[in-house]
Amino acid sequence: MPQDFSKDVAAIASIAAVPTILDVVCRTTGMGFAAVARVSEDRWVACGVRDEIGFGLQPGGELKIETTICHEIREHRAVVVIDNVAEDPIYRTHHTPQMYGLQSYISIPIILPDGRFFGTLCAIDPRPRSLNNPATLGMFKLFAELIAFHLDAHQQLAASQASLASEVQNSEIREQFIAVLGHDLRNPVASVAAGLNLLDRTEDIAKIRKLTGMMRHSLMRMSGLIDDVLDFARGRLGGGIQLDRGDEPELKAMLEQVVGELRSAHPDREVLSEFDLSGPIDCDGARIAQMLSNLVANGLTHGAEDRPVTVRAHRARDYFELSVANAGEPIPLVVRKELFKPFVRASAKPSQQGLGLGLSICSEIAKAHGGTLEVVSDAGETRFTFRMPL
Repeated sequence: MPQDFSKDVAAIASIAAVPTILDVVCRTTGMGFAAVARVSEDRWVACGVRDEIGFGLQPGGELKIETTICHEIREHRAVVVIDNVAEDPIYRTHHTPQMYGLQSYISIPIILPDGRFFGTLCAIDPRPRSLNNPATLGMFKLFAELIAFHLDAHQQLAASQASLASEVQNSEIREQFIAVLGHDLRNPVASVAAGLNLLDRTEDIAKIRKLTGMMRHSLMRMSGLIDDVLDFARGRLGGGIQLDRGDEPELKAMLEQVVGELRSAHPDREVLSEFDLSGPIDCDGARIAQMLSNLVANGLTHGAEDRPVTVRAHRARDYFELSVANAGEPIPLVVRKELFKPFVRASAKPSQQGLGLGLSICSEIAKAHGGTLEVVSDAGETRFTFRMPL
């Protein structure tokens, strides 16, 4: 894929001195065309141009790299000066002057402070010009260094702004994380504390069992929150969720177990499943089961209570696909675009619990498997689909 040099063109355009530099170059040398060019191994792109001879290039325009002398300058990083092509022992038979009708040419490399080659400051004209003298060479060298200095400053500023934006984002995530975690952990902790207080005041076995069941459920909620926090932290600090991947022969049984557990936890809801899997599948089975658990829980939370959540999984010749669908209100487009980011929720029901990390973790699991997780939502249904190549 061709390298995108639009940022380099924009960087040169942002340097206010470049038009003046090109104007001075043309006026002092008599050259009719001057340019700042971005030169790579296989491309020559004009970033800044002054054209008084109708050469026809504009910023962003290109020449075939093999037709230029700048290609050679990139390799040896030396100045090339031609006062009169017809009399020059090296370049009088060179293809570039012949192709473009040049009689005079000067080009000096633009080297960034860290030693990287950016391109050239060059000028051409169809008539001979006196260029190979200390004053002209000194001027071109000074201008090339000035452009390199401005480019370096531009890149450092862009890096600083990106770093600042990243820090602001991290700060916002930390604040949001602490607020949500504090809010969502407070409820199960308060539930356990209340249960313990009631246990101290009762000897009724039936009531005790009811209270311990309630506290056990609260502890499971806290455990789930902690697991989500750990996965979130691993994903952000470790460059993504780590997998224990291999041929998983029991994936169907693992997925069926997840569905069974959620059916038991939500006896008033219907969860339909259809698994068409044969043979082992190269994956981390526990992580795929975790993804399914989060997606089904999401469907139960946000889906219509009188309609089923439908789970399907099948293996084709070259991919594995898992989908979870529910009826209910469609997810707004503006929310859909952010849905797989941390702390984003599809809706804000009063009874909703959790950190809003489930879908983000599902997305990370999908990426770790080299797959995709996508959502489609309309008035008919909301469907999450994970697809992984085999």
